[in-house]
Amino acid sequence: MGFDQARVNRIFLPGTYADGVPYALFRELRAEVPVCWVEEPAVGAWPAGPGYWAVLRHADVKHVLRTPEVFSSHLGATQIRDPDSAADLDFARTMMLNQDPPDHSRLRRAVAAAFTPRALRELATAIEARAAGLVAAVRPSGEADFVPLAADLPVWTLALILGVPERDRQLLVDWSNRVIGYQDPDYAESSTADPSSLTDLGRAALALRPTVRTAPDGRPLNPRSRAALADMFGYAHALAEHPPPGSMVARMREAGLGTAEFETMFFLFAVAGNETLRNGLPGGLYSLLTRPDQYALLRRRPELVGPAVDELLRFWPPVLEFRRTATRDVLLAGQRIRGGDKVVVYHASANRDESVFPDPDRLDLTRTPNDHVSFGYGPHFCVGAQLARIQMSALLRRLVTDLPGLELASDAPPRRLVSNFQNGLKELRIRWG
Repeated sequence: MGFDQARVNRIFLPGTYADGVPYALFRELRAEVPVCWVEEPAVGAWPAGPGYWAVLRHADVKHVLRTPEVFSSHLGATQIRDPDSAADLDFARTMMLNQDPPDHSRLRRAVAAAFTPRALRELATAIEARAAGLVAAVRPSGEADFVPLAADLPVWTLALILGVPERDRQLLVDWSNRVIGYQDPDYAESSTADPSSLTDLGRAALALRPTVRTAPDGRPLNPRSRAALADMFGYAHALAEHPPPGSMVARMREAGLGTAEFETMFFLFAVAGNETLRNGLPGGLYSLLTRPDQYALLRRRPELVGPAVDELLRFWPPVLEFRRTATRDVLLAGQRIRGGDKVVVYHASANRDESVFPDPDRLDLTRTPNDHVSFGYGPHFCVGAQLARIQMSALLRRLVTDLPGLELASDAPPRRLVSNFQNGLKELRIRWG
């Protein structure tokens, strides 16, 4: 196919992304082999996998995402790595993210009431106030690490939606770190919650945290499995015994979800629900500050914050890829894919497809139309997309208006997350004034 297989495999290796998203390689592959076979070599203690088809062009990515009858979220779930056991797969399949219509539609309806226009308007007021408070609190210092500052807003918002007490918010941070950062040694064992500051529910959950990190067969414990997240699920069930009225946990109880469905829905909100903002806000700000003309444009015209958010999400997609599984033999972009094969769509590549986005490697806050796929496409289009836009807009607006002279700290280069799934930063030092 004209490409050395080891070079193609770079798009799988987590270490590749520690140096940045391989956009140049994606561009070459889109031009010559837009659907290509990628091997899954062993990475550290993680065993090798069977390999998968990478889908890199915008049109093909959208086709896969809108045809669940051919490319299923349910058959093998939506992570590149296969679940370790049949039991792990069965558990993963109860999550809304890992279901196909009509079951997916049933679970989506159960939580959609939290994202109605009226509910979002009410949340927007609180989010604006929180964003203003966060920026005001750091303004006198003249400098900060933006990553924890940015992470505060989605975690605070999700705690509010779920009904998690303020004192237990840091548990959400640790759960997210362990799941989305399991390939990164800085995050894999995250334990930052101070037991003395937690509620009784929080302390009881800490006692359930697994201390053994390997499966019975000696492989690393799947960080998304029920066993690896016993503390989070224990907390969820305890909170559900007396949930705050109107909270998402209360809604889930009223919807009559089964035990596994309740656990995986809590997982989806507590962990997956903050990934976009935790990655998108630092990555978006970094993209903005490294392009002074666009930062200056947003300062002059703060009304552009809406389209700016979508362009920043296109330019720095928070999630790099998602998996599907072929339900039958199918031809895609000239490649014969067999039923049962893994098919992985790369949002990061689709968002730079030159056939859709003129001058795709240029950040353009006035870009329109902007058909990025950072929120997915089709039945699984992110249910919280508008909430994410509200949060990004609120914090970006405060940053560019309330922190004059905002710039990157020249003596502290940003540190990237080691992950082939999440496009994140672990540290982003900024200065102002």
